[in-house]
Amino acid sequence: MICDRPGQHFTWAELTVTGQPHANEPGEHEQAALVALCAAVLDPLRRFIGRPIRVTSAYRSPKVNAAVGGASSSQHLRGEAADIKVDGLEPEAVAAAIVKAGAIFDQLIVERKGGGAWVHVSYALGRANRRQTLKITDAGASPWTP
Repeated sequence: MICDRPGQHFTWAELTVTGQPHANEPGEHEQAALVALCAAVLDPLRRFIGRPIRVTSAYRSPKVNAAVGGASSSQHLRGEAADIKVDGLEPEAVAAAIVKAGAIFDQLIVERKGGGAWVHVSYALGRANRRQTLKITDAGASPWTP
């Protein structure tokens, strides 16, 4: 790995966790993107809310991404995205906290699909961050305002 920890509050194990039986080791570019994601979004959010953040998916190798049904253009493949939950907070409150914390993000998506709920947040490394906010449910996607 390019450094001991990708963030102040996050480990490589947390950002590469998968329940799939495939290797999930990020390359140097993906590692740099995960470090940037921690610096821009995840660590500022952790400091702002003062609670642990559970990463359910961040970096995904192509095989892992395919196994979980991820989009072929997913930012998870580049190490630029994380799906997160915070115990005791609804996804809308977590997403609003990301905005209130002044975090820089590319996409911020409140997802409520298949009976599950989480926040997808991304940081575009080396590109302009769009600050796009969406909500995705089983019925489809729509703009979301925190």
